[in-house]
Amino acid sequence: MPDTTQYISPDQLCVGLYVQLDLSWWEHSFAFSSFKIKDDSQLKQLRALGLKRLRYDPARSDCPPLAIQTKPVEQAPPPPPDPQEQARQARVKQLSVLRKRLSEVDRAFTQASQRVKTLNQSLRNQPEDSVKQAGALVNELVATMLGEDGVALHSITGKAAEDAYVHSLNVTVLSVMLGRQLGLDGEASHVLGMGALLHDIGKLEVPSKVLLKPPPLTRPEQQLLEMHTVFGRRMGEKLMLDDDVLRIIHEHHEYCDGSGYPRQLHESSIGRMSRIVCITNYFDNLCNPLDPRTALSPHEALARMFAPQLRIRFDEVALKAFIRCMGVYPPGSLVQLADERYALVLGMHPTLPMKPTLIIYDPQIPKEEALIVNLEAEPTLAIAASVRASQLPPEAREYLNPRQQLSYYVDPRRR
Repeated sequence: MPDTTQYISPDQLCVGLYVQLDLSWWEHSFAFSSFKIKDDSQLKQLRALGLKRLRYDPARSDCPPLAIQTKPVEQAPPPPPDPQEQARQARVKQLSVLRKRLSEVDRAFTQASQRVKTLNQSLRNQPEDSVKQAGALVNELVATMLGEDGVALHSITGKAAEDAYVHSLNVTVLSVMLGRQLGLDGEASHVLGMGALLHDIGKLEVPSKVLLKPPPLTRPEQQLLEMHTVFGRRMGEKLMLDDDVLRIIHEHHEYCDGSGYPRQLHESSIGRMSRIVCITNYFDNLCNPLDPRTALSPHEALARMFAPQLRIRFDEVALKAFIRCMGVYPPGSLVQLADERYALVLGMHPTLPMKPTLIIYDPQIPKEEALIVNLEAEPTLAIAASVRASQLPPEAREYLNPRQQLSYYVDPRRR
């Protein structure tokens, strides 16, 4: 008779199975080595033997064995997080947020510069409408400057920066920011902004061949150019502009040492707001001259204005406040870090002049993914010095792309 026994595990035992123990009689407590399981007590005794398998006879059993219980496979615990990978992911997220913010500021600047262009083009034919447009734009800038403690200044890299009307917008943004630093309230800031935005309207009366001619000008040409402050005041009177706005338009080239024009006024005779616009206008003209080859970096421009031979032209308190709120390394400046890497300053917060936002040159990272860092969040990084574009290796200069014309706008949120 053939052997029909099969092997099962102890977990498959149940009442009714006929089992055969492959043990000697003294190794178990049952009466026989082959028997049919009749109750739970025998089940417990069989499992207590500690056998890995037992034989059972299907032909002599009353039922099949229990199904094999498959134990769920225990998954290995996940590896502990890699601190370096966590830091990398955090930086990627931070970089994404920062890039989005810079893009928003750039877009806001583009829209504002187009509005300035439109109002300048319509000053002759629709003067009242132009003044309303100017007032609306200035209101928005003043609300941005005065409404948020976290307002930050950014240099703009969009193509709109190539537009000739950007000078007026630059002077307005910088003037309102400086006015805030000097404690001007909302009403005074609005007057200051209007004067800054319209400070050069008199140039509409100056022929283009004089306006666009690089220096040196002939004496008659220089006299005609200087008349734009007088022409501007006359135009402003026709537009029914506020007296303080008219004064800014008329006096924004007057210097505290009496060397300015059109009336060679000294400090005590020049309006306070005129002195503010004089500083921001002079600064922007140094950074954005008619001949780009003579342009200074923002850092160089501030250093020149604070040099003894020039600083006597400006209101001392306002000039020092301007340097404070522009930062030691203003947006648009090229710098070298302590680790010798080159970087371009993108933005800064007036209360953190040594902690600007930078784009860093790294040949290992594609230009479109360039590392942007906020030094406030990177305590191990520091700026060592300001550098000129000509001092950079060609590949670093192309990577950072310092613009020949600088433009500024504000981000109402600090972070």
